[in-house]
Amino acid sequence: MPAWIWIMRVTAKTSLLGLLLAVLSCVALSQTVSPGEERYRIGYQDRIAVQVFRHPELSQTVEVNTNGTITLFRLNEPIVAVCKTERELADAIAEAYRKDYLRNPEVNVVVVEQRSQAFAVIGAVVKPANYIINRRVRLLELLAYAGGPSKEAGSRLIVARTGSTSNCKMGDSSEKDDYAVMEYNLKDVLSAKENPEMQPGDIVSVREADSIYVYGNVVKQGPVTFKEPITLIQAISSAEGLKSAADKGKIRVFRQKPGSIEREELVFDLNKIAKKQEQDPYLEPNDIVAVSQDSAKNIIQSIGRSITGGIPSIFYRIP
Repeated sequence: MPAWIWIMRVTAKTSLLGLLLAVLSCVALSQTVSPGEERYRIGYQDRIAVQVFRHPELSQTVEVNTNGTITLFRLNEPIVAVCKTERELADAIAEAYRKDYLRNPEVNVVVVEQRSQAFAVIGAVVKPANYIINRRVRLLELLAYAGGPSKEAGSRLIVARTGSTSNCKMGDSSEKDDYAVMEYNLKDVLSAKENPEMQPGDIVSVREADSIYVYGNVVKQGPVTFKEPITLIQAISSAEGLKSAADKGKIRVFRQKPGSIEREELVFDLNKIAKKQEQDPYLEPNDIVAVSQDSAKNIIQSIGRSITGGIPSIFYRIP
């Protein structure tokens, strides 16, 4: 055989082997799952798609029975599915086929409908409740099921999630619930700018609008609710402004210290803020704004009231 023909055959075989390895690598990558999907454990009445490669007659979609098992073609015994991940169930099915029917089965399992888990929506929504949705769902759709945010809703939405998405209690102590809290801006969710896919067991909490409290020499004392960040001047405006005797140079803000029940006192000068000499500060939830009385203005107003109060008696004495 000519040397060049032998070299061409070797090169062709090498190229074919490289191509085969590349294809197998792509298949392996396509079968990888995200950590969230892999941690989901199959529950009762979940619908599962089972694919047996090179054996389409064995591929099927089944529902988990009330006893937690599934029954598959050509297998004599049902297979326990509940509390397994997709990968664990695929391995169990492959082992069963290897034992009874096939030599080297390759099995893939996908949960197409998650019927065993509920989502909870609480807080400032129209219909807070637990919702069972038999398919994958995103945050905005789940919020719509709850009737949307109520008028008391603020600007924040919180999703509480545990790593374990089912009620299965596994004997393996190494598997722990990884509790996570994710915060979203409600406007971003309503506009679908932020619309993550939810996991069964997620708890969605729509927070109520935050409040600060304004008292002292303002027209309308009391709480001021706000959905967006609010400044000191905006808070005073929401309280319908200052009274004439208010001390603009000494507006006190009492703010709770982090991790403590004590409050620190901050003092601001509205005159300097109006002249852009000081920045109009943003307030934090539960801040207390105290507007004190200007003593000089109070004396002048007291004199004025005395004079005004004496006018009727003066006119009364005129013959």
